[in-house]
Amino acid sequence: QVQLVESGGGLVQPGGSLRLSCAASGFTFSVYTMMWYRQAPGKERELVAGISSFGGSSTNYADSVKGRFTISRDDAKNTLYLQMNSLKPDDTAVYYCKAVLLTIGTTKSYWGQGTQVTVSS
Repeated sequence: QVQLVESGGGLVQPGGSLRLSCAASGFTFSVYTMMWYRQAPGKERELVAGISSFGGSSTNYADSVKGRFTISRDDAKNTLYLQMNSLKPDDTAVYYCKAVLLTIGTTKSYWGQGTQVTVSS
């Protein structure tokens, strides 16, 4: 079965760093565009970063995290990463990974269960 399992969340002080991982299984990871979303309490889920399929030559970021976060992938390990630096309290949220496939005749997407990131003194 398809699984996306996030890990690496936790409590960190403002200005600190954290690396999130998303381990994928049950589908052909390399052909999927991968994304990180986050959802803070009382707010809508928002797109944080995206990375293209087949090695991730193209990336994009929300303005709020650009320059601080880096999305990457290792197709050999079926794993997506989000390196988060210079963390702010506003980064506190549950972070989710998402896999998206768009092809002729089909579209597929999968969500992970989320991992909590808390930025607080």
